[in-house]
Amino acid sequence: MLRLGIDLGGTNIACAVVDDESYEMLAKAKTPTNVPRAAGEIFDDIAKICREAMQAAKVTAKDIVSVGLGTPGTVNAGGVIEYANNLGFNNVPAAEMLRERLGQGMKAFVENDANCAALGEAYAGCGNGAKDFVAVTLGTGVGSGIISNGKIINGVNNAAGECGHMVIQVDGEPCSCGRRGCWEAYASATALIRQTEQSMKEHPDSIMHELAAKEGKVSGRTSFDAMRMGDIAAIRVVNNYIKYVACGLINLVNTLQPEIICIGGGICNENETLLKPLRNYVQAERYSIHSKLQTKIVKAQLGNDAGIIGAALLGKA
Repeated sequence: MLRLGIDLGGTNIACAVVDDESYEMLAKAKTPTNVPRAAGEIFDDIAKICREAMQAAKVTAKDIVSVGLGTPGTVNAGGVIEYANNLGFNNVPAAEMLRERLGQGMKAFVENDANCAALGEAYAGCGNGAKDFVAVTLGTGVGSGIISNGKIINGVNNAAGECGHMVIQVDGEPCSCGRRGCWEAYASATALIRQTEQSMKEHPDSIMHELAAKEGKVSGRTSFDAMRMGDIAAIRVVNNYIKYVACGLINLVNTLQPEIICIGGGICNENETLLKPLRNYVQAERYSIHSKLQTKIVKAQLGNDAGIIGAALLGKA
């Protein structure tokens, strides 16, 4: 069956026609989000790229079983985006707005974008159909989604799965959510950059200065690249950062015991430089020390397509 998947982001809106058996995207279209502007205008553009994707796939709305939308922010069970700060949304009836523009007979589903990405990776990416699966994205923040028995875990208020806001250090670094010591404040790419900059201030002779100057900025790669060149300060930054990431992963393993945890975001491109020590930490500190079945720590596979495919699968999962 064919379904539409939409990834609504603060920068771009992307849509694809997805085969829900093969998970293949038959055609894709995108457009800038151009925020801030009225929600109605944004949904007009969503409908426009949906029609463009269908036209490119040579199908019509009659061939589409459902449409799914992945969005930042909080979404209630009725398909209303209650709050999405980077879109300027408050109580936007997203599911109804999709039906108004694509046809009242169209089944419409709306879900948080991190949950959609988790669903996409679980079924079409590195999860290989795993029923118990967690996706973690190390980006500007720490995004996450939890799949249990093949279904997204939403909780009583549809706001579950915010693993980035579990505290790993009481009274620790301030987090954008208002708490202190959140995993996000230590394990996000933003946190890694802050940790790198602090180390550079303390070590003016570090190779990190030269690498940052060449790139024109301090990035998530700066400390990892300098570490590979033997820079002692960078080695400390990377080792500490990996410990922070591992702390959250071990908490997830001990709490949920998923089949797979996948790591996404730009930092995951460090591949085994990141993943191997993470596995070692989990192996050493997991509670289930005698169990033969252990959580696999792997790299996400689908990139930006995870959210689109996951959104399309909302009507099936």
